[in-house]
Amino acid sequence: MNQDLTRGPVMGSMLRFALPMILGNLLQQCYNIADTLIVGRYLGQGALAAVGSSFTLMTFLTSILLGLCMGSGAVFSIRFGQRDQNALGESVSASFVLIGVLTVALNLLAFALLDWVRVFLRVPGEVWPLMREYLAVIFLGIAATFLYNYFASFLRSVGNSVIPLLFLGLSAGLNIALDLWFVLGLRRGVAGAAEATVIAQYVSGVGIALYALFRAPQLRTLRGTLRLRWSRVREIAGFSILTCVQQSVMNLGILMVQGLVNSFGPVVMAAFAAAVKIDAFAYMPVQDFGNAFSTFIAQNYGARQKERIQAGLRGAVAASVAFSLAVSALVFVFAAPLIGLFVDPAEPAAAQIIAEGVRYLRIEGSFYCGIGCLFLLYGLYRALGRPGMSVVLTVISLGTRVALAYLLSAIPAIGVVGIWWSVPIGWFLADLAGTVYYLRRKDRLFDWNI
Repeated sequence: MNQDLTRGPVMGSMLRFALPMILGNLLQQCYNIADTLIVGRYLGQGALAAVGSSFTLMTFLTSILLGLCMGSGAVFSIRFGQRDQNALGESVSASFVLIGVLTVALNLLAFALLDWVRVFLRVPGEVWPLMREYLAVIFLGIAATFLYNYFASFLRSVGNSVIPLLFLGLSAGLNIALDLWFVLGLRRGVAGAAEATVIAQYVSGVGIALYALFRAPQLRTLRGTLRLRWSRVREIAGFSILTCVQQSVMNLGILMVQGLVNSFGPVVMAAFAAAVKIDAFAYMPVQDFGNAFSTFIAQNYGARQKERIQAGLRGAVAASVAFSLAVSALVFVFAAPLIGLFVDPAEPAAAQIIAEGVRYLRIEGSFYCGIGCLFLLYGLYRALGRPGMSVVLTVISLGTRVALAYLLSAIPAIGVVGIWWSVPIGWFLADLAGTVYYLRRKDRLFDWNI
């Protein structure tokens, strides 16, 4: 199951490694879509709006942990490429302690600020009771999110993308089954949907942790070097915190946009909740391909294979753009029936929700190649030991998105459409900045000082 990405055909190695990651997250998105579909169809517009807004908040909180784990994973991949078992073991210890402590702090903070969420996200009064009920349960799964993402990042960093897929598939299937049981069978409403999610998260998080500790050959051989050294903690912090900032800033911007969307009322909230799930499903493959590409680059950077890195970059850009254009065409054509899946036709506002969701998808979905290239740039700079550049690109992308969203939506003739157009504009400005930086600093990026 493990792949050494420093050998073999460039694109073949990258695609074989990426495929399980893509399949795994497509399964996760299938669950997210099923969750939203069940809630929207059987619990109504208010529940759909509440769960949709909660999903955006949880994506932000998850992005903090995911960023920390991805940053550590980049260090693991570099050490694996260098064949430095001692440094790899010390990095594993340092990152687990650092991210574990931050996870506990994040969980406590989430519960302490629960009631402040309504003010920040500008949640309408009729939606807030359901949203609070959902969040009070879903926050219990934050620790499980850490366990899954930490051990999945470790396994992927050493070339094993299959085991994370298996545990994610188990979690997604269990999620859907429990959702149906808790929501339709036990009639537990939005709290039941949250309970189903948390149970499935712990099954995958604890399961992959036990597998990695007792079955992964890398951790078995590293047990003698699993000691805490503060120099490694500082190194991990340098990668992880910057990657965390990049991921969390990206999702904080989305959260701020969610607050703006909420100000337009439950109909727009419901349309956005459905459209975002389709959106995430559509471009998830290029996001995962960007993460696989980052592991490929990091291993080859550790092995000092510049030509292989450049060949991988050329192939990855071509593959990402081709896929994104194909998906954009499909989303544009099938926008209406896709949104219709999430809306009960008997809802009084069903036609309005579908119309607004279609408008969102046809504007943003036409430009998926922009986000596809941006994910590659994030992965490239993270793997080359320049996570700060990923933060810069995120600030450009999200800063533009948030500023334009608030500016354009305030113009009566434009309204909510301005929020939708702000997204692709931000993507392409960040792509331009990241490409220009690479072309101007290409030689300096390969100084092998990591």
